[in-house]
Amino acid sequence: MIDSSFLTPRQIVAELDKYIIGQADAKKNVAIALRNRWRRMHVHSEMQKEIVPNNILMIGATGVGKTEIARRLAKIADAPFTKVEASKFTEVGYVGRDVESMVRDLVEQSVNLVKQSKKEEVKEKAQSSVEDIILDALIPPVRSASKTPAGFQTEEKDVAKMSDTELNEKTRERFREKIKSGEIDDRKIEISIQASSGNGMGMVGGGMDEVSMINLQDMLSNVLPKKQKKRKVTIAEAKKLLLEEESAKLIDMDEVKEEAIRKAENTGIIFIDEIDKIAGGSKKGGGGPDVSREGVQRDLLPIVEGSSVTTKYGVIQTDHVLFVAAGAFHVAKPSDLIPELQGRFPIRVELNSLTVEDFYQILKEPKNALTKQYEALIDSEDVSLEFTDESLREIAQLAFRINDEVENIGARRLHTVMSKLLNDILFDIPEEIPPNAKVIITKEMVGERLNDLVQDKDLSEFIL
Repeated sequence: MIDSSFLTPRQIVAELDKYIIGQADAKKNVAIALRNRWRRMHVHSEMQKEIVPNNILMIGATGVGKTEIARRLAKIADAPFTKVEASKFTEVGYVGRDVESMVRDLVEQSVNLVKQSKKEEVKEKAQSSVEDIILDALIPPVRSASKTPAGFQTEEKDVAKMSDTELNEKTRERFREKIKSGEIDDRKIEISIQASSGNGMGMVGGGMDEVSMINLQDMLSNVLPKKQKKRKVTIAEAKKLLLEEESAKLIDMDEVKEEAIRKAENTGIIFIDEIDKIAGGSKKGGGGPDVSREGVQRDLLPIVEGSSVTTKYGVIQTDHVLFVAAGAFHVAKPSDLIPELQGRFPIRVELNSLTVEDFYQILKEPKNALTKQYEALIDSEDVSLEFTDESLREIAQLAFRINDEVENIGARRLHTVMSKLLNDILFDIPEEIPPNAKVIITKEMVGERLNDLVQDKDLSEFIL
């Protein structure tokens, strides 16, 4: 994991460049926002509490990289990150408290991050405990001899018992090495593991809010005895199952909760997508969906401004959580948001629509480029896949053209085009295309498989 403490804004942009093509302005702004969080944590005065994050509003069509920028930013920062679609809050049955669920999700992510980090710290000790449990299942330790009444001890028996114990210990140590090396991973053993407690309880009648329900379930799960069940599994499976249990025993959950709350409060990132869907369409008062949209905005406002939210892990203050909102704003405009909410997103960034050259770079440059994903997928069958430079340019041209003629869904269009191009190849492996074969995708092949579809007036199959 990259340590964001040492990343300058330029280095953050360089990291984002490995996965996202173009959008330099958006990358620059989010890089500054991320570095500012580190700067705030190193302010040695009371001013630290007063410095609030500059929340960002990203404006751009679907598929240009808004979500990817926010997600990658969270990974670079090793920060808890959660994404929510603002439009879900306009659904029937919505009540104001629902918006708090995104903060609870953020804390849940934070707990998982901290727990994972703590598990790494105790991993060595947990592995030793797991080895002991597996050894006990393979070679039970010799039980200590019961006390023999005075006057009846025989030296020969004592020596025999001692040598048995020593022999047992040597055998166990030999098998411990085999367990570590994975030599006997396929052998089956019987182990006892904690049965997963399914919360199969519901409520009849009157309302109980989500937090109270969660707390009630937690309380009952702590009161009810933990059930153990026996399972016959391979040693390899036993290692995974038992490591999880033994690590959990070594972790102080109270410490995890406290650290997770701190992490969520100071480094958490909440990405609110489709915020344009809750922007009111008319300035005049009236009924209908606009009331619902404005209601959601009013409910979001205190959380974005900074408020206390109760979660099952404790109370979290949202004052220093970074909010990144995004929307296409094809119909509504950012100015259609209520003024108070607009004011909480001082940084406005417009993302550019993707060009043919951008599509070409997206296919070629990123670490997780779609071409590299397909190459890895096909390589699993020992078949080599290769794209010529001309074929990538042709794919980029076709994807851009389809977006232009049908509906612009940005880089997501490449998934549809690549799937159409490679489906026959994926189907023919391994019968028609045997292992160790090499498949080269040329410009002519792209034209042959896709051009007729582009020329067809009915392009509905390309719409996702």
